[in-house]
Amino acid sequence: MTLNPMRAIARLFMAAAALMLGAHLAYAETPNKVAIHVDEESIQTMNMALNNAQNIAAHYEAQGEEVIIEIVTYGPGLHMLRSDTSPVAQRISVMALEMDNISFSACLNTVEAMKQKSQKDVPLLSEAVVVPSGAVRLMELQQQGYSYLRP
Repeated sequence: MTLNPMRAIARLFMAAAALMLGAHLAYAETPNKVAIHVDEESIQTMNMALNNAQNIAAHYEAQGEEVIIEIVTYGPGLHMLRSDTSPVAQRISVMALEMDNISFSACLNTVEAMKQKSQKDVPLLSEAVVVPSGAVRLMELQQQGYSYLRP
């Protein structure tokens, strides 16, 4: 049996195109994900993180695509999620109500260190989800395919 070189090339091309289409469809089904890192007490940094989250959400919404956003706070950045010291508490409350694709993580290591230093409880916003370690949470998110952003 003689193999027609043109037919062989066409089959190879079709197989490659099918593989590329399959990969594209699999990629399209995976939502876009971003972890935003806040470790500074600066109101400018906190607002930049929230601005980034809103802009990212708006971009993907306009594209008709899903995006998942997690803001991870630790160290001095935990003040962003403290109900007694957050300069952006109202903005977080509004964003959490308007966006079902955003979450806010607070580092338990930092909460415990602040509690020990002040000898008082560290109250967090109701939107905050406590994670054992902010740094480890960022690592886990990146291992799960999240993009990393530090404003």
